[in-house]
Amino acid sequence: MGLVTLTIVHDEAEAELLCGMLRTNDVGCSYQKANVGAAFMGALATVGPVEVVVDEHDIAAARELLPGR
Repeated sequence: MGLVTLTIVHDEAEAELLCGMLRTNDVGCSYQKANVGAAFMGALATVGPVEVVVDEHDIAAARELLPGR
């Protein structure tokens, strides 16, 4: 199935914390740079907005676990 955006967070550290909580609750999660062009900026690629994505079948469960997202 397809991936859908759950939320956009400030950086990879925040995305990893969020995905860790989701995975603990059996919701698969991954993340990627929100601005694809920024991924080519070397060391700066680790800072900036990050898009948190889940499988489209898990979006309702993810939103339940993360009210306000």
